Amino acid sequence: MSENVLAEVNNLVKTFSITSSGGRKKSLVQAVSGVSFKIYQGETLSLVGESGCGKSTLGRLLINLIEPTSGNVTFEGAEVQKLDKKEMRQLRKKMQIIFQDPYASLNPRMNVCKLIAEPLETHKIYKTKKETEDRVKELMEKVGIRKEFINRYPHQFSGGQRQRIGIARALALNPRLVVCDEPVSALDVSIQSQVLNLLDDLQNEMNLTYLFISHDLSVVRHISDRVCVMFLGKICEIGSTEDIYERPLHPYTKFLIEAVPKPDPKLRKEDRKILTGEIPSPVNPPSGCRFHTRCPYAKDICSEQEPEMKDYGDRSAACHFVL
Repeated sequence: MSENVLAEVNNLVKTFSITSSGGRKKSLVQAVSGVSFKIYQGETLSLVGESGCGKSTLGRLLINLIEPTSGNVTFEGAEVQKLDKKEMRQLRKKMQIIFQDPYASLNPRMNVCKLIAEPLETHKIYKTKKETEDRVKELMEKVGIRKEFINRYPHQFSGGQRQRIGIARALALNPRLVVCDEPVSALDVSIQSQVLNLLDDLQNEMNLTYLFISHDLSVVRHISDRVCVMFLGKICEIGSTEDIYERPLHPYTKFLIEAVPKPDPKLRKEDRKILTGEIPSPVNPPSGCRFHTRCPYAKDICSEQEPEMKDYGDRSAACHFVL
């Protein structure tokens, strides 16, 4: 991992308007709330947290698939939100995404050749059909799909093979940053390790930078250089993988790590604390620290004052009483 900043997120906010089931009452949900962090060239930064905490929204904001309500993203020194359409089109080549569901992310009416060639044709990379097809075959071999299958359709592949096709499509334009939005969560455990190893090999070969979104902390531990923990739209803690797992500073991080199943009974803690209290709503988040309604360490200040993100050596945490 280099010290060159590839992308930087500055005080990013994304608010969605939702309508009640009756269609009358409208509410605002702040999916991402004042998030800031940096991604360094060549690293894998993992974004973890429970479902609904804003991970996928943040990943889409990073590559400008959706526009932020406020705040900005800087990529290679350029502020993404200020780029015009032509400049944004050029930037698209450098930022790609691998989606969670390999069944829904591939058009069933398109064969493998057309699926992988789509970004090449959209950006008019090659002049001839043969050049495009040769590049598609090269990408297929790179991700472990036999080139004889070039005319097959998505329904003729397994889930793991479909995800490999999705990876090939994401890498077609030689991007610098790839958002991996839970790329293995829909796959069998035996296939997950194969896809993770493939992503690792491709990163080394192509000098890729990953934002790896996941709720599975056992997966995150093996693939990440740094880990960013989110809870209800806010970052709780960010630091190196080793520091986060060996000595978490934020209570929420501690509970997430302790919740990872351990196959060895000797490693299980019988006296570990269990989360209790009211689960906060993203529509009406609690005042102060958003985790205080479930935190066993909470004091009065936690419900009154929102903790600031502070540096603790090589990592940062937002808690009034770091562990």
